[in-house]
Amino acid sequence: MKATTISSFVICYLLFLPAIAGADIVVFKNGRTMSVKACLIDAATATMKLREGGEVTFPSSIIARVDPDEVPYPEDPPAVEVGVPAPAIKLALVSDEVLAARPYADLISTIAAANKVDARLVHAVIEQESNYVARARSKKGARGLMQLMPDTARQYGVRNSYDPKANLEAGIRHLKDLMSRLDLPLALAAYNAGEATIKRYGGLPPYAETQNYVRSILRRVGGAPAGQSGTN
Repeated sequence: MKATTISSFVICYLLFLPAIAGADIVVFKNGRTMSVKACLIDAATATMKLREGGEVTFPSSIIARVDPDEVPYPEDPPAVEVGVPAPAIKLALVSDEVLAARPYADLISTIAAANKVDARLVHAVIEQESNYVARARSKKGARGLMQLMPDTARQYGVRNSYDPKANLEAGIRHLKDLMSRLDLPLALAAYNAGEATIKRYGGLPPYAETQNYVRSILRRVGGAPAGQSGTN
């Protein structure tokens, strides 16, 4: 690990301590910057604690450096007393700024718009499926950014599932096709477990993996994005 990476790791780790109210400026290799409450970097990933709440994980390879932010972040609110119900927590959406800094963001935005699919939803699926690793391959043989199974790749005419553009075009079209027949939660479940499985069980299958998959993606998009709730 390079000395600069170690330095960034130490700085970001310290910022996670409750007593520290500083913040970080994350500088990406594409020239974009983002202010975050805290940042934790290791050899493969960078976990950023967002100012508006929540966390997001990137491959650390897309980050050029992390600098201290001169604008301090407000201290955490006082702890809730024991026996007093805590207020409901509203799940924070990942900001457009964060999405724009992710790998393949421009390509995802272009293809998603062409297919009239919410780009935030596509990002959530990719993060869940491959964490933006274009050469990812599962034990079951799913490949690429959106983890296309061989049959799905053939269905959409994909010859090389590791090609980001071809993978995204097929994956987004497949997701759109599923959403044209199913409500969003079931479309996501079908993307994970296959549409035949959804039909077999008449809804969400009793698989912990699929249920966690759907729950995780919906949490990232804050429920059904506008116009993406299905048509059945």
